[in-house]
Amino acid sequence: MTRSLKYDIPGTDWRITAEDVRAKGWDALFADEGTPPAAAAARALVVEIGFGRGEFLMDLAAQAPETRFVGVEYAFKRVLKMARRLARTELRNVRLLEERGELVVEELLAPGSVSEFWINFPDPWPKKRHARRRLLQPAFVHLLATRLRPGGLLHVATDDVPYAEEIDHALEREPLLENPLAPWSFVREVPGRMQTAYEREWRAEGRPLHFWTRRRVPGKLPE
Repeated sequence: MTRSLKYDIPGTDWRITAEDVRAKGWDALFADEGTPPAAAAARALVVEIGFGRGEFLMDLAAQAPETRFVGVEYAFKRVLKMARRLARTELRNVRLLEERGELVVEELLAPGSVSEFWINFPDPWPKKRHARRRLLQPAFVHLLATRLRPGGLLHVATDDVPYAEEIDHALEREPLLENPLAPWSFVREVPGRMQTAYEREWRAEGRPLHFWTRRRVPGKLPE
């Protein structure tokens, strides 16, 4: 027996749309009675692309209440469930977007505006004919790098070995990103990092985990 999807939001609905961002801008969307747009603009902006069940995003937001967090997911049900979950908390620094990550980064985020990107265990699209759908390809990695402020960070994780090889290659060839983990390209463990429910399942199955961090180098964008 399947449970019916609940559509009511038991509190504030923190979902926004691409049209909201285009019309109002991030500063206004994060402003509230106690935080005018000018003050909101001074706060760091962190984006998680593909937040899944949302526990990782909520943990980040709880640890940094003065930071603005944007969660991006393409699946309507996941966004709805996260909106319901978020409404039951005291968190006020998260906004949710039901949208493709590529569109959000390219059209809704200004160059140099993001402090951190998190991309945790994106769909590896394991079948060869679907490989072109993988999110972390060189062109998108470059786009992410342009949206980071100087010194901003890109965090990526996967448990899929073939995809890990592609991700590693894409990150290594991007000139706007430097590797603070050097001489290692990635690590298997990140001390203090929250483990999501999915991650715990994959660890129990013995899957090899890969964690990357890249930092935006200072300077102008290449011609």
